[in-house]
Amino acid sequence: MTAGTMTLAAEAAAAAPDTSHQTLTVILFAVFVAITLGITLRASRQNRTAADFYAGGRSFKGWQNGLAIGGDYMSAASFLGIAGLISLYGYDGFLYSIGFLVAWLVALLLVAELMRNTGKYTMADVLSFRMRQRPVRTAASISTVVVSIFYLLAQMVGAGTLVALLLGITSPGAKNMVIAGVGLLMIIYVVFGGMKGTTWVQIVKAVMLITGAAVMTFWVLGKYGFNLSSLLGAARDNSGKPGFLEPGLYYGKENASVWKTLVSKLDFVSLGLALVLGTAGLPHILIRFYTVPDSKTARKSVNWAIAIIGVFYLMTLVIGFGAAALLNQKDITDRNPAGNTAAPQLAEALGGAGTNLGAVMLAVIAAVAFATILAVVAGLALASSSSLAHDLYANVIRKGKTTDAEEVRVGRISAVVIGAVSVALAIPAQSLNVAFLVALAFAIAASANLPSILLSLFWKRFNTRGATWGIYGGLGSALVLLVFSPNVSGGVVNATTGKAASLISNPAVDFAWFPLSNPGLVSIPLGFLFAIVGALTSKENDKAKWAEMEVRSLTGAHAEKAAKH
Repeated sequence: MTAGTMTLAAEAAAAAPDTSHQTLTVILFAVFVAITLGITLRASRQNRTAADFYAGGRSFKGWQNGLAIGGDYMSAASFLGIAGLISLYGYDGFLYSIGFLVAWLVALLLVAELMRNTGKYTMADVLSFRMRQRPVRTAASISTVVVSIFYLLAQMVGAGTLVALLLGITSPGAKNMVIAGVGLLMIIYVVFGGMKGTTWVQIVKAVMLITGAAVMTFWVLGKYGFNLSSLLGAARDNSGKPGFLEPGLYYGKENASVWKTLVSKLDFVSLGLALVLGTAGLPHILIRFYTVPDSKTARKSVNWAIAIIGVFYLMTLVIGFGAAALLNQKDITDRNPAGNTAAPQLAEALGGAGTNLGAVMLAVIAAVAFATILAVVAGLALASSSSLAHDLYANVIRKGKTTDAEEVRVGRISAVVIGAVSVALAIPAQSLNVAFLVALAFAIAASANLPSILLSLFWKRFNTRGATWGIYGGLGSALVLLVFSPNVSGGVVNATTGKAASLISNPAVDFAWFPLSNPGLVSIPLGFLFAIVGALTSKENDKAKWAEMEVRSLTGAHAEKAAKH
């Protein structure tokens, strides 16, 4: 580690939150919000039908939808959460990046093209195709809303943390107001822009995020002669943790207790399973496959998304280890115990803490991260409000007897309600790492949605009872295990930060009988088990509908027809 690098680390450690450049920060935020609102209002003039509102008129090209998928997927968890975890836990933090990236292979090979060929607007279109509409759509709608809200929590928490860092906010009430402001912007994007406005916001955000991450990556590597080994060595030395570059600092950590060691290792397996399988069950990702005109373009979209996301996650490796090398660990955890501010703190340190360039870098990277949050929350709100309007209201309550205008109006009302609920739930979750919160959403999606989606597409014996049992069983299992895990009660102390890592910080309140932090290892197999048992205990078996669905999913005949209407 060079003397200049050590000086930079010391400066970053000593720097207090810089409030002297708040005007620049506010201007950058305002410019981005103005641009995206302009895009949203322009798109609102083109939202004439339900297809426009839900699927953007199916008019996006493969590269455009690929960028939008990347914008949807590269969330605050990716940029803020993963960088923070790597900066604090080294090798174990990067495991999140690996899981998020590998998950796309499952989505590409098993879900993307078949979903586009068979569905129309939502995940429930596929599930209910050869089953009874009302019970399946009701279950799918409930699951979509729950998964989306958990994912929204991570983005809201990231937004509150980010703005608090920039403006020097320490008051809990002020942080809560920031979260409420993000919720309001999210509602505006969805209510006025629909899928077209949301997609263009995500495209702009994806370009900004890749550009910002690339600048930081090259800057960090440049300080170490573009030698990754030198960077990793400096990160290990500056962290003060001998095992920083080895497994076991966070997951699989050896303890005096054999049981605790086993639990830690199983928690890692559970996390990996949730990350790899969760993407193919995320509602806001699944609906993106419907915004293109045909199945071939859907496949191209995912290829573009994999390339963009792959490059981005490689850059998170450099950014995370760069933060560990150039920042003091205590400075990171003092700003935010979960490490969510490590990336913008690194940007400030690269420019020079307390200098104009440092302030510019901090403001720009924070604005990019804020753009990331706004784009992702808009996509999530659109997915859940679309499901409530199209599945629950139009097809369950009104039994298909609605007009496009009525359905879109209900979708907009749903967006308002979901935004309010997300804000209310995000406020007490501000102490948790955003990547960790997203991993919980992945576990719930993989438990509730993935079993029914895969079995519906590939098993001709699958039926209504199987779908509903799979969704409710997987969803209920994940939520119950989550409530009775160390995430909620027990006041478990984080070894790195010395602060409580559960929602209820009082150690005396402890009802955590399930030892794993991520429920995926148990709830995902249970989701498949419920779905299979439900299907086998029902005599329902529509062979004609299965044959029609098989032809549609494999040939894409329905996709071209849907694109014309």
